[in-house]
Amino acid sequence: MGQTSIKPADRAALLGFSDIVKIRNRVLEMKAGGARVLQLEGGEPFINTPDFVKQAMVRALEENQTRYAASSGIAPLLEAIRAKLARKNRIEVSTQDIIVTAGGAHGLFCSFQACVNPGDEVIFFAPYWTPIKDHVSYAGGVPIHVPWPEVRGKSDITEALNARLTKKTRVIYVNTPANPTGDVLTPAQLESIARFATANNLTVISDEAYEDLLYEGDHISIASFPGMFERTFSVYTLSKSFAMTGWRVGYIVADKPFMEFLRKLVLVSVNGVSTPSQFAAAAAVGHPAGFFDPIREEYRKRRDLLVRGLNDAGFRCPAPAGAFYLFPDVRERLGADSWKAMETLLAKTKISSVPGIVLGPEGEGHLRMSFSISVEVLEEAVAALKTL
Repeated sequence: MGQTSIKPADRAALLGFSDIVKIRNRVLEMKAGGARVLQLEGGEPFINTPDFVKQAMVRALEENQTRYAASSGIAPLLEAIRAKLARKNRIEVSTQDIIVTAGGAHGLFCSFQACVNPGDEVIFFAPYWTPIKDHVSYAGGVPIHVPWPEVRGKSDITEALNARLTKKTRVIYVNTPANPTGDVLTPAQLESIARFATANNLTVISDEAYEDLLYEGDHISIASFPGMFERTFSVYTLSKSFAMTGWRVGYIVADKPFMEFLRKLVLVSVNGVSTPSQFAAAAAVGHPAGFFDPIREEYRKRRDLLVRGLNDAGFRCPAPAGAFYLFPDVRERLGADSWKAMETLLAKTKISSVPGIVLGPEGEGHLRMSFSISVEVLEEAVAALKTL
């Protein structure tokens, strides 16, 4: 084909393409070629979508609930979310303060677009989920990292936040439980973030994707603190809690000034989420009491199995308080270059993982591994680690 001067918009340079997706695609190619791979690089729940959720989808289809719905969400889902927020998150809102999104990633994209102006500095903890930096950059913002080790074990983390504060600071992104480290911010730490945000008139984007996967204590939403709802985008997803990664349903909770813009963003980007999927989501959000108790125990069993295996193999790997990832320090066994460490581990043990460097410079010398897979695969991985 001949050369052309046509090219993408300049803002295309603001976005990267997730290295995690690249790794996943490579693993899939290896498996398609007949290779045995112990997949610890992923981010999928090990459970299947619950039957009562799938049955709600079937009912919606049988009832021909397949037309356009209100772009903000169907009434049964919005009401189920409102009740859940009051019960679990201690956030009292009306359905007008909720909007349904095409998954948590879409919710985060809309949130960053709604509150970050070019040149605004956005503080977040690192290592971080890779797309967060892209969300900040695409909105024209400047990412400012606070290393997780700098705040672990401290009840008041104001000093670490103040050290990054400038006249351009506008937003702080909070992810707890955190991907990739499994860190969970304590009530005291969240309170210090709330004080910091209030004192400096900052907006908070609270990513609560793993709210149901804590292994000690209860999840706390920062919007439940006095005066915080008015300045917080609370972003949720059904992907991790209910194994609905492919269904693409999430939601944002925010006050009226934010919500007016969010409605426009959702309307022009997706025009609303799949109608039958929303009926299934309403069933998920209204899940039976105690639904997560046995699931958490299964996650805890998997976590402890892999943590023991990694530590026995000479890695340094504490047990995370939340989410379903481990973030072992591999420098003593595999060196400081996490890409090389990933390649070495894959070649010698068939274990796939994510190099820590793709999750921010603070992640170098580490690997991210998911324990959200079958016990049989984890046992095989632990046995393989002994051959290193």
